[in-house]
Amino acid sequence: MNPHDRSILAAQGYLELGMYSEVWRELNSLPAEMLSRGDVMEIFVLSLMGEKRWDDALALARRLREKQPTEAGGFIHEAYCLHELGRTKEALDLLTHGPPSLQERAVFFYNVGCYHARLGDFTSALVMLERSFEMDSTLKKSARRDPDLVDVKDLL
Repeated sequence: MNPHDRSILAAQGYLELGMYSEVWRELNSLPAEMLSRGDVMEIFVLSLMGEKRWDDALALARRLREKQPTEAGGFIHEAYCLHELGRTKEALDLLTHGPPSLQERAVFFYNVGCYHARLGDFTSALVMLERSFEMDSTLKKSARRDPDLVDVKDLL
């Protein structure tokens, strides 16, 4: 394994552990041309999100989405940042007008369900959440603790 791949792998591990300063240290050791790779950008976005730096994460997620317009990651992350910034309707619009690749991801349906719930459309929320649970049953456990779903928790 070359040192650059090792740094990316280490950054992913640090990200999972919530050690964001270590993520930054590893990624900033990469050559400048590698920093614009989609996988590296996504780690940066997730680190910013973990640090709750929503505006910074939103800007970088938007760049990731523009760089990879057919990939789900940038759309999901950008929408989540919008939601965290109180722009839930924009988040929902972004996801519902995104690429078909989004519908391959359980988190797409889960997040759309959360956004519908926050906007008061409980019927649509439950439909989307059920779809996410069919794709990934572990999401049902998360849903019971999700503050975005407090209004539909008893219906899950």
